[in-house]
Amino acid sequence: MKIELNENKVFLENKGLKKEIHPFWLRERIDGDKYIDQITQQRLFDPTELKNNIKIDKLNLSDDFLEVTFNDGTYNKFSIENILKEYLNDNYDQNVDKVKWDSSLKISNNFNFEENIFEKKSMYEALIHFYKYGFVIFKKVPTENNFIVNFANSIGSVRRTNFGEFFNVKSKPNPNDLAYTSLPLAPHTDNPYRNPVPCIQLLHCIENEVTGGLSTLVDGYNVSESLKKDYPEYYKILTETKVRFQFIDRSVILENWSEMIELDQNGNFKQVRFSPRLDFVPLIDKEKLELFYSARKKISELYNSDKFRIEFKLIPGDLIMMDNHRLLHGRTRYDANEGNRFLQGCYIDYDSTEGKLKHLKRELNI
Repeated sequence: MKIELNENKVFLENKGLKKEIHPFWLRERIDGDKYIDQITQQRLFDPTELKNNIKIDKLNLSDDFLEVTFNDGTYNKFSIENILKEYLNDNYDQNVDKVKWDSSLKISNNFNFEENIFEKKSMYEALIHFYKYGFVIFKKVPTENNFIVNFANSIGSVRRTNFGEFFNVKSKPNPNDLAYTSLPLAPHTDNPYRNPVPCIQLLHCIENEVTGGLSTLVDGYNVSESLKKDYPEYYKILTETKVRFQFIDRSVILENWSEMIELDQNGNFKQVRFSPRLDFVPLIDKEKLELFYSARKKISELYNSDKFRIEFKLIPGDLIMMDNHRLLHGRTRYDANEGNRFLQGCYIDYDSTEGKLKHLKRELNI
């Protein structure tokens, strides 16, 4: 990828394709002290007040910089690196290569909690690992009550839900969710009934004295890829049919209509949703309903199969951070009479992890 000049025009060439960079696009990105606040990087001018006929009067290109003089008299020395970053859309979710995995995955590269970890390279590496695999495990995290809130807020901001700022995962009488029992939990995504769905879930193990209660994870993107390859009709209807996810409590009713496999504008995976105790398919044609029910049954079989599921035991001090738009999680049954199993959880969104990554990259000069 490179920048080229032709007369008073700037072109970006990538893989044999050439596109012109609009002069106005460059003009609104001038970055001198007169135009940009150097701390916040916010503009000190309103680009909507510029004239529409912005053109380039003079150009000079070196290895690292593009010098431009515009027809309104302004001059700027642009960093080639910054122009290319903008073109590539410096978004970690899109630019980190995702590693799709199945039950053969060996859990490694756990990260030990340490003092001031949130400003260290180890946190940067942990978050990159999260984007690759959809989860990361921190070890030796202090088992103080509610410490998970401090942990989450040190990355970004806790996403409050109807369960509160954080929630306790342990058996309790008259639960409003099966998570608060000792029953097994099949692989599922959290809060599919919310709009938007929380992006990232954190679970912090405080106590775990039982022999069961293994944590389970499934890579929803890998399962969806398998479904697309082996059952294309099932894949198609699950990407096209919006179902109603619903949660009802004493004080709230939450509903969201979405596909079980949501794709972006380029046909790439954007989000999976699966919680069959909470979904309601609309009354569509009988033939489509039959196909949908068969598709939902098949993807449930895949999500629950030994081929795609990993199991492991969280021990006190373990904190797992997982992508709720990509992974399904669950647990095996345990006997509450054996002892305590106590986890605390909360949610954050992608802007938290992306913001922390960009901050660390800047501060650590990565």
